[in-house]
Amino acid sequence: MAEKYVIVTGGVISGIGKGIFSASLARLLKDCGLDVETLKIDPYLNVDAGTMNPNQHGEVFVTEDGYEADLDLGHYERFLGRNMTRNNNLTAGQVYRNVVNKEREGKFLGATVQMVPHVTEEIKSHIRSMKAEVGIVEIGGTVGDIEGEIFLEAVRELSLEMGRNNFVFIHVTYVPYLKTTNEFKTKPTQQSIQLLRRIGINPDFIVVRSEASMDSASLDKVALFGGVNRDRVVNLPDVDNVYSVPEVLHALDLHEKISDILNLKVKNCELTWHYPRMLKPVKIALVGKYLGTDDAYKSIIESVVLAGAERPTVVDAETIEDFKDDESVHSYLSTYDALIIPGGFGRRGIEGKIRVIKVAREKKIPILGICLGMQLMVIEYARNVTGLKGANSTEFDPETPYPVIDLMESQKKILKLGGTMRLGAQDMRVVKGTRLYEIYGGREIVRERHRHRYEVNEEKFPQLFASDVKESNGRLVISARSEFVEAVELKDHPFFIGVQFHPEFKSKVGQPHPIFIELVKAAEGGKKR
Repeated sequence: MAEKYVIVTGGVISGIGKGIFSASLARLLKDCGLDVETLKIDPYLNVDAGTMNPNQHGEVFVTEDGYEADLDLGHYERFLGRNMTRNNNLTAGQVYRNVVNKEREGKFLGATVQMVPHVTEEIKSHIRSMKAEVGIVEIGGTVGDIEGEIFLEAVRELSLEMGRNNFVFIHVTYVPYLKTTNEFKTKPTQQSIQLLRRIGINPDFIVVRSEASMDSASLDKVALFGGVNRDRVVNLPDVDNVYSVPEVLHALDLHEKISDILNLKVKNCELTWHYPRMLKPVKIALVGKYLGTDDAYKSIIESVVLAGAERPTVVDAETIEDFKDDESVHSYLSTYDALIIPGGFGRRGIEGKIRVIKVAREKKIPILGICLGMQLMVIEYARNVTGLKGANSTEFDPETPYPVIDLMESQKKILKLGGTMRLGAQDMRVVKGTRLYEIYGGREIVRERHRHRYEVNEEKFPQLFASDVKESNGRLVISARSEFVEAVELKDHPFFIGVQFHPEFKSKVGQPHPIFIELVKAAEGGKKR
């Protein structure tokens, strides 16, 4: 059980940065010498994020132990520099499933199973399982959401059971700016705090998110109606670089204020925080199809930034399908210094991505393919270099004459979708003499995270690949293996690498994945601007 808890709730609107704030606070307290653990609570009924549409909910973040999580666990990993597990996430689906299973097994001894105490006890049990000096619990959604009320009740109960002096409640809210009257409107925040207080939770701190810095009068109003001291109202306006937020919190002495309440003895808090402050003007296109939110490719975008380059631009793969010829595609891509083909599911936009890969291969544009992106590199090569017209993945064309990508044998008898893919960290062997071997610094065995159910069909199509790395003669080289093909590359190209795994999930602040570092270097070497 954690000794102390910081509970982070949200108000007014979702997506205001509770995850970034929680991760930043965790990092700050860690650098104060405290043992910190994090927990993201998601009130949705899904058991995990594995089947959720990235356009609606953002990327699915895969942990080392193969759990499909909310993207906030990616923030926690990048900021804390530590791997998360399935224990760092709790969903309503998990809670209700566990309670119903216990009821079916007779573990409630004939009691009428109710929201209180049985569901709340299940939630409290998971929170109690956190092992650290300080447990930071982020409750997803906003105060007032029906599905989140039981979680707020659970932490309210837990704070009474453990002693209110062992808990700090921080409410992160949003204050809009009304241009017509030239003022910040605090009424939504006031009402959000009132909802929280009706539940029985009085916030110790109010973190006010805004587009620009707020005036003192507006913050005074938030303090008055929120029932907290003015020095516990923290304004966090938008910043150009989210990795500066721990420094902002440090400058506001938030660590000391929290430590005073929890009676924690913090050491000299020196932030060991090395993030890119000046980004290289390298223009990278991320050719995808989930365009509803940038969060769909969050870890890839952050990996590029952490490697020191400008934020990549998400380009619509379906738009590229409408170009009349390859020269038009090349003209469209000519302003970019490098390209990334990310993972995904379904056939929409696939032909556009394949056209991009063809142009990148022929015009020597640096390109990285991730998961599905690597599979499409193999398909493009099979069609346009080895003459296997109609080559495809059985995911997109079950009747293809050349199934160079096929469903993994272990997946062929599985009928459900959730939690059934090849997931989590797996060992693989990197082939000596390849570009990937150099990128990994000469390490032969590396461990990377996966999320896929299709694989390269090397057994049936060995002609696609060079048998000798040194004498590849322009053919695809397999640069990493496990029981599957893990990576392919072309040697006569500035950067043409496809990987079956997800390197973006391993990037941390100060330790971006080396594949992204090398992609940025290749992009710099062939800059278009």
